[in-house]
Amino acid sequence: MSLSESAAAPAPEPPGTPAQAPVSLTRFLLEAQRAGAITPDLRLLVEVVARACKTISIAVGKGALGGVLGDAGSPGAASINIQGEAQKKLDVLSNEILLEANAWGGHLAALASEEMDHSQPVSDAYGRGNYLLLFDPLDGSSNIDVNISVGTIFSVLRCPKDVTTPGDEHFLQPGSAQVAAGYCTYGPSTMLVLTIGHGTHAFTLDREVGSFMLTTRDMRIPEQTREFAVNMSNQRFWEAPMQAYVGDLLAGTEGPRGKDFNMRWVASMVADVHRILTRGGIFSYPLDRKCAAQGGKLRLMYEANPMSLLIEQAGGAASTGRQRMLEVQPEHLHQRVPVFLGSRQEVEAAVEYHRRADQDEAESRA
Repeated sequence: MSLSESAAAPAPEPPGTPAQAPVSLTRFLLEAQRAGAITPDLRLLVEVVARACKTISIAVGKGALGGVLGDAGSPGAASINIQGEAQKKLDVLSNEILLEANAWGGHLAALASEEMDHSQPVSDAYGRGNYLLLFDPLDGSSNIDVNISVGTIFSVLRCPKDVTTPGDEHFLQPGSAQVAAGYCTYGPSTMLVLTIGHGTHAFTLDREVGSFMLTTRDMRIPEQTREFAVNMSNQRFWEAPMQAYVGDLLAGTEGPRGKDFNMRWVASMVADVHRILTRGGIFSYPLDRKCAAQGGKLRLMYEANPMSLLIEQAGGAASTGRQRMLEVQPEHLHQRVPVFLGSRQEVEAAVEYHRRADQDEAESRA
């Protein structure tokens, strides 16, 4: 059965008809391959990443029992990654799990990690495929030691033709060039949320069977919302349009937005975005004085682009505040950007605050 057939409206079932058989990730991907939506190599790549995520989930689930909590490095001298951030033991372990899982399958040309300075080509000894993989092995790792949800984010690009030894420069493609993206959230249940360019779909890990099973096909974000996610401790550092935007949200029914908003913040992008993808809202990590020199806080290639593709495929929107996220042309592998993503109308509202502020500033200089 092709994806187009499965997406069609089903005929009414007579009383007593058995429930449809559960759909595993493997079956879902095979159906997509048969429909011509993905190649065999891309199917294998996604399956390998999913298998690595299951291994990471086991490590996360063991917590202190597995000896994986705390900082990496020697006592008193934490290991620091390319982002200038102290690494957790699970950061390092998760990175190694993903590297090893994808090193020998023959489906990749190269891979890049938020935890590594540069991209890493796949050894010729195992054959070299046509795809590039980027990943944040453990997003939200500051939450590990307090037992709050963390996750893995990944993005897949095509390797440019006639490139025999991929380097960092070959990864510098806009988010619109992604052929697949997803994240795995390690919470009360382990869930894989995936797009292969035809909608956003959620799979839940059946721990007894050991397989990811399709639990939500074609996720859709409500266009309107009453919820936002932002780190309010940075408010004093924000630009004027962000100050005005959040100020109007907090004004509630008495303000210009005319309704009350709730705020949620987990400090794990995977957890915050998963909540918004599930029930609506807007996630914001705006430009502020602390991160302005770097261009923003979140990584374009490892976080913003894959999450933006998932959000857009679910009917939402994603922006830097001034540009559609998936149209940003990367300049380097670890580039950072401001991020606004979630329910379409709310993202458009945030972008409008920035547009008006920029217009007023331009007119004042004229």
